[in-house]
Amino acid sequence: MESLRIIENWPVDHAAAAVVRADGTVAGTHGDTGRRFALASVTKPLAAYAALVAVEEGAIELDEPAGPEGSTVRHLLAHASGLAFDEARTMAAPGTRRLYSNAGFDALGDHIAKATDIPFAEYLRQAVLEPLGMASTDLPGSPAKDGVSTVADLALFAAELQRPRLLAAATVAEATTVAFPGLTGVLPGYGHQRPNDWGLGFEIRDGKAPHWTGATSSPRTFGHFGQSGTFLWVDPAAGAACVALTDRAFGPWAIEAWPPLTDAVLTELAQGAA
Repeated sequence: MESLRIIENWPVDHAAAAVVRADGTVAGTHGDTGRRFALASVTKPLAAYAALVAVEEGAIELDEPAGPEGSTVRHLLAHASGLAFDEARTMAAPGTRRLYSNAGFDALGDHIAKATDIPFAEYLRQAVLEPLGMASTDLPGSPAKDGVSTVADLALFAAELQRPRLLAAATVAEATTVAFPGLTGVLPGYGHQRPNDWGLGFEIRDGKAPHWTGATSSPRTFGHFGQSGTFLWVDPAAGAACVALTDRAFGPWAIEAWPPLTDAVLTELAQGAA
């Protein structure tokens, strides 16, 4: 895809990107899709997917207690547990605020590890990475932020999100629908959002502004971005997903550069379908 060449102009040392259609085919790639990048918070959708596998396997339940008092697995996945950003400290009652929390995903990983008697990184490998053929992806640390992967591997995950094989389609639909509607909160890097909508491990675009996706992205768009300069979005209205990984930390450059790429990709996809 010609639109992906835009990443050549990004102020980063290395970048790679791919677009994956809803049928799982790769519409285009640019850059070294085999290069491994730190994912930062793009780790969270992978961890969430493993959690949902655990739910479908019966190892855990979405509404069983997990995390601080009154919180459940669902609260942890939806950043609604009340836990602080990066420490196991309760800042609000569960279900009352959207507090983006790495600590919540760490608590989730610990909960699954105890329920399955398998270290979470190994559970992720068995439940998601191996079945999808994501051989270049691993989790050497926190399920909130320490994943390492390639564009080629995340393209496989993007295909799975659009045509699930590891989960029931209804489970993925629930995960990409707003959980605990109406909660306000801060979207890291983009300020306070009213509402700050999330599903189960996936951020949902809805009407958020400003936002890291494009001006032409549909409200149904879901995904995640990471502080290591990474993102993955799926736009069901466009019938496609996009992955972009870089080696420069998120900052003003990304706020400026990412939306034009997304809009260019969506335009090219629409023109190709016309």
